[in-house]
Amino acid sequence: MVVSIIPHDGRGPQGKLADAELQFTEGPLEGLKLIGFTVWEGRAQSKLNVTFPARQYSVNGERRSFSLLRAIGEPAALDRLRQVILDAYAEHQRMAVAS
Repeated sequence: MVVSIIPHDGRGPQGKLADAELQFTEGPLEGLKLIGFTVWEGRAQSKLNVTFPARQYSVNGERRSFSLLRAIGEPAALDRLRQVILDAYAEHQRMAVAS
């Protein structure tokens, strides 16, 4: 799996830094990508946040979201993926500065 970082172009929501996608390079998902991950500025300047793909819907006028990626049994699995995306974003930033 490869994490691809797409820098935010400045249009749209404030605090959005980049989109991320997972590109699968082996196994039954080879040749596919999963989109919908976003890297955001955190409340503390040095802290970043990652949101995962979700579907929004309304119930009685109230807006809700349904997470499309869930842990099977170990909630830490989502934290590991979040860290992989943050590491890829940090590497992308290092490469941009070095260029």
